[in-house]
Amino acid sequence: MITVDFDPVLLSLGPLQVRWYGLMYMVGFFVGGQLLNKLASENIFSPGKKRVDSLVMHLIIGMLIGARLAYVFIYNWGYYQNHLGEIFAVWQGGLSFHGAITGMAVACIIFSKKHKVSPLEVTDACVVAGAQGIFFGRMGNFINGELFGRVTNSSVGMIFKNGGPMPRHASQLYEGISEGLILWFILWMLRKKVSHYGVLTAIFLSGYGVFRFIVEYFREPDTQLGYYFGGALTMGQILCLVQIVAGLTVMFLFRSKESLQRKAVAA
Repeated sequence: MITVDFDPVLLSLGPLQVRWYGLMYMVGFFVGGQLLNKLASENIFSPGKKRVDSLVMHLIIGMLIGARLAYVFIYNWGYYQNHLGEIFAVWQGGLSFHGAITGMAVACIIFSKKHKVSPLEVTDACVVAGAQGIFFGRMGNFINGELFGRVTNSSVGMIFKNGGPMPRHASQLYEGISEGLILWFILWMLRKKVSHYGVLTAIFLSGYGVFRFIVEYFREPDTQLGYYFGGALTMGQILCLVQIVAGLTVMFLFRSKESLQRKAVAA
């Protein structure tokens, strides 16, 4: 039986600490930036390579604000309403991926208005380049021994230091592979085949929602929230259903609009 007990701190230099979790996010954004450059060279991201760094910075800011606010107000308001001074203490942990998506969507809209391009062109480029970052983020969760799965008697169970003595599903790995690698591969293969802006964004939203909804059956629910609808769903699954509907809505609303038709991309 594998025991997961990594030191979350990669390197300490006096009061300065380099943590695996932060490093994983940096790797994800770095790889995403390189992929955005590739999309720019393929004319899929029309603002061009010179705008990639600006977009990445918009995304980082949007992600941090959205992920933190969603965690505070949706997942743990019972605690933070009595600890208002800790709301922006991101270094203490506590981020929501659904909030991160919302924050990055807002960042894409701001960027698109600034550079006078379709917001859906920007979000398409971001999901194609950025979906792989989910893998690195979940690897950070795994190293931290957090967001672990439910207790299991199967041979795939692992013991997490913060999860007690019973073996659990390594749901972080399930999420990293499905939501990160598989979904990214699908989007990357489709990047030159879709005809309208917004289609790739819709596939990401719905695809992530489906993968995450399934994996939630293996993941331990947040202790402060538990289950809803008589134990049928977790908060994560409820948000995934909203995300799936949002993806389908984007698909049906925008896939036939001539104004959103993409320019031909060389194979």
